[in-house]
Amino acid sequence: ENPLHKAQCLVNALGSQEQYTDKEEVVLWMNTVGPYHNRQETYKYFSLPFCVGTKKTISHYHETLGEALQGVELEFSGLDIKFKDEVMQTTYCEIELDKAKRDAFVYAIKNHYWYQMYIDDLPIWGIVGEADENGEDHYLWTYKKLEIGFNGNRIVDVNLTSEGKVKLVPNTRIAMSYSVKWKKSDVKFEDRFDKYLDPSFFQHRIHWFSIFNSFMMVIFLVGLVSMILMRTLRKDYARYSKEEEMDDMDRDLGDEYGWKQVHGDVFRPSSHPMIFSSLIGSGCQIFSVSFIVIVVAMIEDLYTERGSMLSTAIFVYAATSPVNGYFGGSLYAKQGGRRWIKQMFIGAFLIPAMVCGTAFFINFIAMYYHASRAIPFGTMVAVCCICLFVILPLNLVGTILGRNLSGQPNFPCRVNAVPRPIPEKKWFMEPAVIVCLGGILPFGSIFIEMYFIFTSFWAYKIYYVYGFMMLVLVILCIVTVCVTIVCTYFLLNAEDYRWQWTSFLSAASTAVYVYMYSFYYYFFKTKMYGLFQTSFYFGYMAVFSTSLGIMCGAVGYVGTSAFVRKIYTNVKID
Repeated sequence: ENPLHKAQCLVNALGSQEQYTDKEEVVLWMNTVGPYHNRQETYKYFSLPFCVGTKKTISHYHETLGEALQGVELEFSGLDIKFKDEVMQTTYCEIELDKAKRDAFVYAIKNHYWYQMYIDDLPIWGIVGEADENGEDHYLWTYKKLEIGFNGNRIVDVNLTSEGKVKLVPNTRIAMSYSVKWKKSDVKFEDRFDKYLDPSFFQHRIHWFSIFNSFMMVIFLVGLVSMILMRTLRKDYARYSKEEEMDDMDRDLGDEYGWKQVHGDVFRPSSHPMIFSSLIGSGCQIFSVSFIVIVVAMIEDLYTERGSMLSTAIFVYAATSPVNGYFGGSLYAKQGGRRWIKQMFIGAFLIPAMVCGTAFFINFIAMYYHASRAIPFGTMVAVCCICLFVILPLNLVGTILGRNLSGQPNFPCRVNAVPRPIPEKKWFMEPAVIVCLGGILPFGSIFIEMYFIFTSFWAYKIYYVYGFMMLVLVILCIVTVCVTIVCTYFLLNAEDYRWQWTSFLSAASTAVYVYMYSFYYYFFKTKMYGLFQTSFYFGYMAVFSTSLGIMCGAVGYVGTSAFVRKIYTNVKID
């Protein structure tokens, strides 16, 4: 058991595993307050001029790194609540409503502010107040009516009813009150978060249909790719075998074209091998993180603990750093790269620099707004320490292993000393066109799932159907590999051997379509507004889209690389 749970027995909210005895203290934590339509624009609860209860204050804390990064600001409410001890309506404090305080409340009510609280890790939401039909008079809810369900000696349910509507008039006193009612519940402790889930939304027939549709697309694509490539390659092999039997003059007069003609250049190192290998290593790491986190989320209900998903992702990302080093380092060595230390640094800090750079930029805006999303300095230092003292050394280990175990350029064909000139081809066979078109099918396979993921993050839904997400990840990888293999085959048949970047970018272009969809989602599916929420949305959507693109690019390249190696291994080369 976590020692924190033992050390702070007086604060039962530290762990939802707590079992209570009769009349033992139950803590009501006040978390954040903010506009309903801007989920990420949150402020400390007491940034509004609410008053605090009379009970002795318990200092607030950040339980995890994930909580600190997500802007969780737990502060003690001061309300006296004891397990199974009912409280009739009791005034716990009074607000001296001067003009400044009234203006603050009026602004909050006009912007539909609501607040979040926690009892024993169970979230509770309440609205600050409401305006009349004309929007002239504004009213504050002053009475918190708590109804807490218990099963044995554990809390399994919490409900809040806001009552006591009081008109906001300057230079008056407003009494804030609360009551607590305890009721026996049949809900099991492990099922207490089920009420926050929305099966009718996430398990809607559209969700099932989208998975089925994507699955059928995979079967169709795999069948199509297999049929086209096997038939075409069989004809190619037959033609090339026939050419082996010709004499030199017949072969010179013959119609030589196709992918075999570039065998001396197809394994030539890519342009900018340092950046390319770093991107492939980072993409392999992102895939590993995605796969592991989804598996963990399928086994453990990560949504039941604040910040646990983000904490898990950070831990898994740090732990999988050797994957980045191994794939990036071995590829750079195969391409004849000499400055492997520089490549290791680029690979190690490529994703962290992108994420931290975006986070720090948004952090300045959050600090200007005095939002709870402003990342504390101590948390910034902790993240930097993880990068320097965990991610970098593990990346170094992976790079050394990759260079020594699979860093030899064991290509099936020799690379010519002089690059072969690339012949002219039709416009639709140009790498730029292939790159633009390559991401359409992978995006189509995840289009519906993107809506559900966006809604769970940017709206008030808890995502819990990780089995769906795992299926979508597998489907995305298969579709991406199939599409990039077809793109690469057409490129090589046009005697263009620049397949490495083309295979990576044609798969990575999925990110462009995802980011374009995020614009549609913002303007037509949400009611977000303001500089802070808009910069937060588009900043982190850029990070998400770029990470997805790097992952798809790496998956596409790895699959295509295996395909290219296979077809050139089976061909007799003079």
